[in-house]
Formats: sequence, structure tokens, C-alpha cells
Amino acid sequence: MGGERPGGGRRPRMFDGSELRLVLLRLIADEPRHGYDLIRAIEALTGGAYAPSPGVIYPTITLLDEMGFIEEQQSQGAKKRFAATDTGLAHLAEHAEQVEALIARLSALGEHRERVDSAPIRRAMGNLRVALGERFGSGDVSQDMLHQVAAMIDELAQKVERLK
Repeated sequence: MGGERPGGGRRPRMFDGSELRLVLLRLIADEPRHGYDLIRAIEALTGGAYAPSPGVIYPTITLLDEMGFIEEQQSQGAKKRFAATDTGLAHLAEHAEQVEALIARLSALGEHRERVDSAPIRRAMGNLRVALGERFGSGDVSQDMLHQVAAMIDELAQKVERLK
């Protein structure tokens, strides 16, 4: 299922509906955009840690349009591009503190991801997963070999824990 995690349950939402409306309105006020642009802008703010789905973005754009906060602009191609209206800008001004806090939350998520980005670790773990799958996939493995490999993995885990 789409929103479910391996441990069960759903991934917590990044925003409630009103928060997402404010973030999208702010991004549209900064620069006229279409839905895909908004997804990419949020993904960029979070350093790739979060990208809202089109199923969340497009209904929110429709709602912002119906509320009179944004309006469609002339654009080339099939994508609808939206700009903030005066009403939308006034709404942003009324909620400026909350908007800044939401943008800060997105930026902090991106900064956190930068600090903990472990691409080399993920690559190495993937290599280990492949090696284990190839070695033990045949089912022709002794209990002694299983214990040896488990001991190697445990030893490495202890060394990682002790790193300073």
C-alpha cells in the first residue's frame, strides 16, 4: 500500500491541509508555477527528503483557485500555471509568521538530510545485501557458514558503534 511503512502504519503527514495550502500559496506568490513545479520546489527545499504526491498537490491547487488565492495564467503547453492574487497575497501577509515557520521546517528537513546523507553507507549496505543474496540464495549453506557470516556482521556493528 502506498503510504504504509514496512513496520506497519502510515508515514506521518508532513503538513495538515491548511499548512500545505500556505506553503503552496507562498511558493506560487514567489513565482508563478504549475503543479509539477510545486512538487519539485518542495523537494528542493527538503534536499530530496520529501516530495508531496500529485494526489495531494493538485486538489490543493484547485482549492486555492476556488478560494480566490491563486488564478490560472496564460501558459504554453498543457500545464496550468498559477499566480497569486491580491487576495492570496493578503492571506499570506496575515499568516506570515506561520508561513515562515513552515518554510523553515522544510529547510530544516533539507539541512538534516545533508548532515546525515549516507549515500556511501547505503551503497555499501546494498552491496552486502547482494552478496548475501548471491551466497545464501541457493539454500546450500551450512549452519557453520551462517554463524560465521552473522559473527562478521555483529563484529562490524560493534566497531561502528565504537567509532568516535
